[in-house]
Amino acid sequence: MEQSSQTIAIYVDADACPVKPEIYRVAERHRLRVFVVANSFMQVPREPHIERVIVSDGFDAADNWIAERVARGAIVVTSDIPLADRCLKAGADVIGPTGKAFTDASIGMALATRDMMEDLRAMGTAGSGPKPFSPKDRSAFLQALDLSIQRLKRAGFTA
Repeated sequence: MEQSSQTIAIYVDADACPVKPEIYRVAERHRLRVFVVANSFMQVPREPHIERVIVSDGFDAADNWIAERVARGAIVVTSDIPLADRCLKAGADVIGPTGKAFTDASIGMALATRDMMEDLRAMGTAGSGPKPFSPKDRSAFLQALDLSIQRLKRAGFTA
């Protein structure tokens, strides 16, 4: 079951997402559909509002599945900056697992920073990668997710 035009749904780029349990709890509280998208089997709660979507292991298969389905009223949880860009262009809200909301105003800088870091890693001069996920990140994510849901509800979207 895919998202209708006036309902809120959460799409999770699930392979490396550290906040899936939080998403499930928030979705239950607000009675929202959740699509957990991965390229391998992943355990998800047996709840009617949570749908596991297993895509092929082709390059960007999960990203493509998500980007082809989202629209205004969707919330996408991902740390993948190119996917965030595609989803923003489709009108979705996009939140990183650390609570960082991607916006039309911030995505250009995020893409440029990603590309620069990729170049530095290729030259062997980049650091050790992202900092470890912390309780503060988890709290910031929950706050950002709740803010996004409330904003969409005020805009007329429903569960």
